[in-house]
Amino acid sequence: MNNSIEHSNIKTLQALCATSSLHERLDIEFNDNSGLITKISKASLSRDQVDYYFSDECVLFAAFGDIHIHAREDVSKKNIYKEDFNSTCCAALNGGVLFVGDMPNNPIPPIDDDSYDAKLNLTDSSLIPILLYAGIGPETRPLSFPVPYKVYMGPSIGELFFKDNESLDFVLKHYKNQVVSFHCEDPEILENNKENSSHELRRPVEAELLATETALQLIKKYHLKGKLCHYSAGSGLKLISQAKKEGLHVDCEVTPQHLFYSIEKLKLKSKKEQIYFQMNPPIRYEEDRLSLIEGLKSGLIDILATDHAPHSQLEKEKGMSGLPGLDTFGPFVSWLILNQKISVQTIAKVAAENPGDFFNQFLSSFNERNVHFRDLGKGMGHLKVGFSASFTILNLSRPVTIKEENLKTKAQWSPFLGETFPGSVEKIFYRGVMINHGDYA
Repeated sequence: MNNSIEHSNIKTLQALCATSSLHERLDIEFNDNSGLITKISKASLSRDQVDYYFSDECVLFAAFGDIHIHAREDVSKKNIYKEDFNSTCCAALNGGVLFVGDMPNNPIPPIDDDSYDAKLNLTDSSLIPILLYAGIGPETRPLSFPVPYKVYMGPSIGELFFKDNESLDFVLKHYKNQVVSFHCEDPEILENNKENSSHELRRPVEAELLATETALQLIKKYHLKGKLCHYSAGSGLKLISQAKKEGLHVDCEVTPQHLFYSIEKLKLKSKKEQIYFQMNPPIRYEEDRLSLIEGLKSGLIDILATDHAPHSQLEKEKGMSGLPGLDTFGPFVSWLILNQKISVQTIAKVAAENPGDFFNQFLSSFNERNVHFRDLGKGMGHLKVGFSASFTILNLSRPVTIKEENLKTKAQWSPFLGETFPGSVEKIFYRGVMINHGDYA
């Protein structure tokens, strides 16, 4: 009896699929009760033998994940006018993203067991799993269970940052062997340039380069599993490349906005529009943008992450840093594939598998702490038996123009408003359930 019930829950999908090692049509079997993949094979079934069929204008990836976002919600509730966990999930689904990692620079940051669990409890009813980073500050110590950590080397948005590298070194000695992500901007250079006339001059590339050197030294010194966030300095990629050759465990993120825009491009916009593009670190010059594109193609850059950071329109007009990005993740990926000639295998790696590996290493720690970390099998981001049957399907023949009325973020703004991307999100599956694009509140 149980076997027949189990069999009745098996569904079959056929699509042109991409992983880091292949690009071919596959038959994927999954159990829509357990939400897990049960079998994968080369396509052999006819269209009428499968439950879901996607033509070759579509490409199926394991679930896209964005492991660097700012959902804005914490126990203080002070910033939920910008975003909250529900609106974050809606914006993520809108962009084809099925798991996220939320940063800790909240009014009440998660910096110890109690404050972390208090924030985690707020995600219990979220539509997709939300991995929380814990913050590292001048007085913090590691939690009693494995979590990812975020360190702000210099001032950004929030109060969780260091004023000098000596105090950072003093604290990080307690975090040996931990998973630590770095916001790379040197605090002393930022302080010395704070009176300059423009945002890019107040946060010069030298601040990122020096902070990169410091972060890599600390990763080596304390045997950290390091990640450099939202990297923007093209010349800094050489430092990262050398560190990897030396065996350091360091990953590198890049944002869509740093891949798409440059100072030269932004100068074509009005002064008022340019204010909206302020972020930390700033959007750099065209030579930096081109270096980042090449770093993505070559495999030097490991992760595509939006740094989704919504603010109100008034805050942006006053010069607050941060750009939203979840709503446009999938369409932007189509631009990378079709306009920048980045292979779907590379996209599978940087948008699904590598984010999935980062996310999945904390599954066992969270099985008893958050319902969304249960029933994910071996985890997210991989087209393999035993992993979550969560998929992002892009239609590479259906362009989309980004419009305000189609955004789910509370910010109701996007750095890509008015841009037409060559492809769009076709369907998403979460734990074996197909969700029509746009079918969520």
